[in-house]
Amino acid sequence: MKLLPPLKPLPMKDRISMVFVQYGQVDVLDGAFVLIDKAGVRTHIPVGSVACIMLEPGTRVSHAAIRLAAQVGTLLVWVGESGVRLYASGQPGGARADRLLYQAKLALDDELRLKVVRKMYELRFGEPAPARRSVEQLRGIEGARVRATYKLLAQQHHVNWQARNYDHQQWDAADVPNRCLSAATSCLYGISEAAVLAAGYAPAVGFIHTGKPLSFVYDVADLFKFETVVPLAFRIAAKAPPEPERAVRLACRDLFRSSKLLERIIPTIEEVLAAGEIAPPQAPPESVPPAIPNPDSLGDAGHRSQ
Repeated sequence: MKLLPPLKPLPMKDRISMVFVQYGQVDVLDGAFVLIDKAGVRTHIPVGSVACIMLEPGTRVSHAAIRLAAQVGTLLVWVGESGVRLYASGQPGGARADRLLYQAKLALDDELRLKVVRKMYELRFGEPAPARRSVEQLRGIEGARVRATYKLLAQQHHVNWQARNYDHQQWDAADVPNRCLSAATSCLYGISEAAVLAAGYAPAVGFIHTGKPLSFVYDVADLFKFETVVPLAFRIAAKAPPEPERAVRLACRDLFRSSKLLERIIPTIEEVLAAGEIAPPQAPPESVPPAIPNPDSLGDAGHRSQ
């Protein structure tokens, strides 16, 4: 009797972006990833073709479901109501040692880090970064341009905009534009983290953002934020929907698919890090190779193969 071949992760570029799940038990039945609600109704989830699954409050996940998600390289993200807060995430693969050392070397060397930050600035604003500026100075210039962009988009969409300001402890007290922006950026952070992990890098080792578990995720997401989710958030805020967070999430899902964003994130990460103009470090000659070589995989560099 022939057994089925082992599961292998699909590349990020071939996946849909995200699925939000709430109020149910996530389990594996007959080899499939399913959500079972309180009435016993089963909803199948194509776990192998999703970049990340957002688990909202009221969701319970079985051991078998976590195992299956890890096998197929799908990121599980535990988020707050409407997906506007991120509590924890389950790593779908693992940072590759060679890429992790490469990333760390770029981040720890001030000269190399500045090259990477300048490339990020160039990709984000479509023009070279000002000469002879430090990372701190570029961060200040970036912040001023971001505030100006928020103001401009608010004027274009006739949205009453005060400032980017909200309190996690009093979410409902925030105005609609801020709630839309937070929901939109949370969606972008989810798929950015999935791509960073799939590429074999560490989410915490950032270049502009530092000191947080998702510093590099924020760096990567910022490269796409103002061409994707920020204009979308202001466009939806102008309509003042009764459930702005839900409207934003649905719109982000459609936008990520139509813009083929997942196809672009990993190549952009490689382009940004290549600006450091160094090669990934080679293993030392005295290192011991793996006793059991890793099998070939359809997935990206950071996905584990079975």
